[in-house]
Amino acid sequence: MRETHVIVGAGLAGITAAATLRAEGFGGRVVVIGDEDRAPYPRPPLSKQVVSGELPVERLLLRPAAWYASKDIEYRGGVTVTALDTSARTVSFGEGTGSLAYDRLLLATGGRPRRLPGTEDLPGVHTLRTAEDAAAIRDRLGPGRRLLVVGAGFLGAELAANARTLGTDVTVLEAAPLPLTRSLPPLLGRLYARIHLDQGVDLRTGIGVNRLVAAGDGLRAVGTDGRSYPMEGPADTVVVAVGIQPNTELAAAAGIAVDDGIVVDEYCRTSAPAAFAAGDVANHPNPLLGHRVRLEHWQNAQHQGAAAARNMLGNEQPFTEVPWVWSDQYGLNLQIAGLPDPEDDVVLRGDPDSNSFTALLLRDGVLSGAIGMNRGDDIRIARRLIQQRCRPDRDLLGDDERPLDLFLAAEPKPEPATP
Repeated sequence: MRETHVIVGAGLAGITAAATLRAEGFGGRVVVIGDEDRAPYPRPPLSKQVVSGELPVERLLLRPAAWYASKDIEYRGGVTVTALDTSARTVSFGEGTGSLAYDRLLLATGGRPRRLPGTEDLPGVHTLRTAEDAAAIRDRLGPGRRLLVVGAGFLGAELAANARTLGTDVTVLEAAPLPLTRSLPPLLGRLYARIHLDQGVDLRTGIGVNRLVAAGDGLRAVGTDGRSYPMEGPADTVVVAVGIQPNTELAAAAGIAVDDGIVVDEYCRTSAPAAFAAGDVANHPNPLLGHRVRLEHWQNAQHQGAAAARNMLGNEQPFTEVPWVWSDQYGLNLQIAGLPDPEDDVVLRGDPDSNSFTALLLRDGVLSGAIGMNRGDDIRIARRLIQQRCRPDRDLLGDDERPLDLFLAAEPKPEPATP
């Protein structure tokens, strides 16, 4: 009898895992279950090309429709898994709608946007997680429109940049002292604050939101400073961009260990037999960082999904990668490798005011992260340096005339094949 491998979640991690199972030669049944009633699609373009109007949602596809049949992958869209039985190895779809047995299970359930309490039924308040969210927000942007963004992380900053480029009046409220504080040291946070202010965004940092209230034909936020925002008048639209909540309820109800995500080992295995997890929902150990981490990055979802699939097939390959993420704002490309900490020692190559520079981050003398603006080649090399746990000379590292690849240690060459 053919084995059945079931993947719950049809985002990047889930679809990559399905593709990897087939690429690695698995000949059994592969079933992917997604709760959205549409073909699986990528999420990074939502706050970029979709909100800007460059890409219609209809063209958002992770794989062409014909690909699933060509790979003998069953995709079940618009289906919600309501329960797992890890002893019987079954997934259930609700009362009276049946169940499905599995030999191996991958949970790639992702997350859902965090919301402000009391705003669920307030008209004009949006989050940005789905294609429908992005399309609805895009229709409310442009000259004469006013947008309030709550949160200046990557999602909020990208949304603000694209809305401003379309001529929208934009106000951003951020509770932290600087934007992108989870990802950038203060020097870089100040730089991005300046970039947004120069583009006409009314960026207010150090101000949280107590509540949102209807005001005439629009909405206003009552800030923790007691003032109402936007200052100029009510917003037509509010987008709450304050992170995601990992979807762990299904796993927790089945007795699988959860802690800020589904807890997995270095092989993407959960605490339940034959059950794995990957992507935004997986809390995994990263030996390069020295601690557990749950990442909400495209690269992590793609590569961890592939690693989980290989380990579902018994390959026993640990998942250890240097995290990498990118953001496009106002024509500037920001790339980050590693997991920067605000306390890291920053070594600059190039001038930040020129919008072409690299910030290399040292922690106890070891290269722990890198941030590059319009310097993708530097970040590509920096990822290898972080992997090697490079301990560079600080003065030489800051010499922009010295190529970064000179700091790379010689990597072992593969042994020649035995005749």
